[in-house]
Amino acid sequence: MCGSRKEAARAGPRFPPPAPTTTPNPSWALADGSAPEVIGHLQENYYNLCMEKSQKINSFILHILQEVDEEIEKGSEGITLNIAGNSRLMPEEKVTGEDFWILLRILKKNPYINGLDVRYNFVSDVGAYYAARLLQKQHNLVYLNLMFNDIGPEGGELIAKALHKNTTLKYLRMTGNKIENKGGMFFAAMLQINSSLEKLDLGDCDLGMQSVIALATVLTQNQTIKGINLNRPILYGEQEESTVHLGHMLKENHCLVELHMCKHNIKNCGIKQLCDALYLNRSLRYLDVSCNKITRDGMVCLADVLKSNTTLEVLDLSFNRIENAGAKYLSETLASHNRSLRALSVVSNNIEGEGLVALSESMKTNPTFSNVYIWGNKFDEATCVAYSDLIQMDRLKPDNTDVEPFMVDGHVYLAEVSNGLKKHYYWRPTYEEACTNSPNAGFTLVPVGEHL
Repeated sequence: MCGSRKEAARAGPRFPPPAPTTTPNPSWALADGSAPEVIGHLQENYYNLCMEKSQKINSFILHILQEVDEEIEKGSEGITLNIAGNSRLMPEEKVTGEDFWILLRILKKNPYINGLDVRYNFVSDVGAYYAARLLQKQHNLVYLNLMFNDIGPEGGELIAKALHKNTTLKYLRMTGNKIENKGGMFFAAMLQINSSLEKLDLGDCDLGMQSVIALATVLTQNQTIKGINLNRPILYGEQEESTVHLGHMLKENHCLVELHMCKHNIKNCGIKQLCDALYLNRSLRYLDVSCNKITRDGMVCLADVLKSNTTLEVLDLSFNRIENAGAKYLSETLASHNRSLRALSVVSNNIEGEGLVALSESMKTNPTFSNVYIWGNKFDEATCVAYSDLIQMDRLKPDNTDVEPFMVDGHVYLAEVSNGLKKHYYWRPTYEEACTNSPNAGFTLVPVGEHL
């Protein structure tokens, strides 16, 4: 008996999952035991469905639906239903797979809602089944954010297969759901068929080498994907096979605009493979190779390709180790040759004063180079003065850098400010809208879709 239970647990969820069961208790009541005041169309539908199915009412969903009803009454269209589970502006109940079943029922024919954000909830594979149903039945949905919802390989398979016939979804975020190599292979197969999806985020999904290579291979032929995030796959070995295949893809693909390869264990040999591709590629505008093992030798190749590449606008080299020599290679190219790069992040690259000052000098002669992010390096007084001067003469806008000068006892110092290329990638601030320009400059300078 014990053995059979273990086998059942290993087998994972069964699909389709059973609909939520009825209970004799009034579970539709709010936490204080009272019935909620129902106003508006979506809110009313949600309340009535919960009553009919004896499903517990999620007060957070009820509150959000009330706001959406008010927006609809004002005549708004193209509304994103934001039920993010990491908002601190109001006490929220996490959305579960059973809640998603109710959401499916009320959203599947709603013409006003074209986006759904349920990041940081407990949707799981059960909710993924209903998300797949939603993709099959809701023909207005263009944005779906499922990041960090405990969706596994089975749920990933369901969503990928639902996209075979979907012709409306433009942007899907699966970030942080451990769909693993198996789920990644289903998404690669989906990209051979789907011709509407423009942006796909599979970052932190525990993709394996096989699925990364499969995705790279499919993207040599796919002509609709404009942005893809393949951050932090689970790779073994030192051969940089995935980088080789992604480099080959960039030679063949002339539609991809945005590529994220954070934590790919890229070394100098790997960046050379990407640079060889960038000599031929004429579409990529945003390249993210942060959190890798690139050193100053890799910057020789990158600085050389930037002399002739005229499309790359945003380059993220954060958390590598390019040091003074690498910064100077880039500075020389930016000062005298390149006039397309607009934003550069060299955060935490072990760069000292000499290299940082060289980057500041390149801004004086390059009118296109507008954004630079340098926090986490080794500032000396010359660095602080150089960047303070750039800001004071209005050559470097305060919103376009992550440092701010201040003075103590006649000496200039630099403080960190919360600006960057993608500061709000993982979290939503409580004090302002998530899509403000200065913390998310990469997505502002190279917009692919309307959402982060």
